[in-house]
Amino acid sequence: MLGNTTTGDAPQRRALILVENLSVPFDRRVWQECKTLRDVGWDVHVICPRGEKRDTEPEAVIDGVRIHRYPLRAATGGPAGYLREYGSALWHTLRLARKVGPVDVVHACNPPDLLFLPALWLKRHGARFVFDQHDLVPELYLSRFGRGKDLLYRAVCALERRTYRAADIVLATNESYRDVALRRGGKRPADVFVVRSAPAVDRFQPVPPEPELKRGKPHLLCYLGVMGPQDGVDYALRSLAKLRDELGRTDWHAVFVGAGDAFDAMVELSRQLGLSDQVQFTGRIPDADLVRYLSTADVCLSPDPRNPLNDVSTMNKVLEYMAMGRPIVSFDLREARVSAGEAAVYAPANDEAEFAKLIALLLDDPEQRDRMGRIGQERISGPLSWRNSQASLLAAYAAACRDHAPVSADHPVRTGRRARR
Repeated sequence: MLGNTTTGDAPQRRALILVENLSVPFDRRVWQECKTLRDVGWDVHVICPRGEKRDTEPEAVIDGVRIHRYPLRAATGGPAGYLREYGSALWHTLRLARKVGPVDVVHACNPPDLLFLPALWLKRHGARFVFDQHDLVPELYLSRFGRGKDLLYRAVCALERRTYRAADIVLATNESYRDVALRRGGKRPADVFVVRSAPAVDRFQPVPPEPELKRGKPHLLCYLGVMGPQDGVDYALRSLAKLRDELGRTDWHAVFVGAGDAFDAMVELSRQLGLSDQVQFTGRIPDADLVRYLSTADVCLSPDPRNPLNDVSTMNKVLEYMAMGRPIVSFDLREARVSAGEAAVYAPANDEAEFAKLIALLLDDPEQRDRMGRIGQERISGPLSWRNSQASLLAAYAAACRDHAPVSADHPVRTGRRARR
């Protein structure tokens, strides 16, 4: 059971969570953190962009969490597009932070590593800064753009250093990220807490399989997740082409659930590989439909290639497959093994032919698939459960607020000579 941070007549603590790259509550990790803090008595506010099809209201109170959203157009057109996006996001974040008023903790989630700027402003008004490192942005830059360690790479490294320097506490999503915070960020071990992402178990409850989703084939393969340049959907499609052409397997239908920058390119690649009749792209779909596909899938795909980011990152798709009791084929990545263990089989990094062979092996071994699925569910309900992450999150907040008197929500945040609420 979670303890309560407010007792008697003690003033209620206030937290402000800053997010730039996703809306809330669509950002599942952030939403779980919000509810955890709310449940122990925090007054939680969030500033984030509006979604395109959901989370579109400028302001909402959901389950006791107050969410302030701003309009944001995603970057297009190279570096200039990112400057426009990030400049707009920072302006709106500062504007809404003034509206929220003073807080005990400002909790900034990257990417980008620019939210230390509004966090510094709030620190000057008494807040403690918790940096929630969702991504290693220098590695993300190297993996996504392939430009090497150029001027922009050095710039994102400098922004990461400034963020670490400003942060009182760092939340790392796994031990690899924690090591970076200690080694590259120079943080003290006592100031870095591992808060692993974990699937919302109530969202991932298996239902009876629906054979019609297999489109007349004996087996269903499933991919769930973002489709960006670094996410490996192209590796999965080429592996499926090898499964058909080199292994002679046509006894499967595959569904790719999700969206992203590379969605249209992946649909076109599927067409070029002659896979259009066997591969279905759904885009983003409601949770109920997602659960139907995962409950019917025989094998789930985690084709993220080895690169500087993926090797040390925890993939949400892997955890979600495990919550649904599905066996996984993955490339051999450090953190994939930490997460999945024996719930996955691992092809040598970026080896599409071996990836295809492992799919075929699992399709032919239902007992192995069942065993792997049980292992995954046991890991999600045990060592990888959100309960453990909750305890670490609350310990991090306790460390941030140690010897820190609660702020008053009635006290105005001062900007220059004028005070604004």
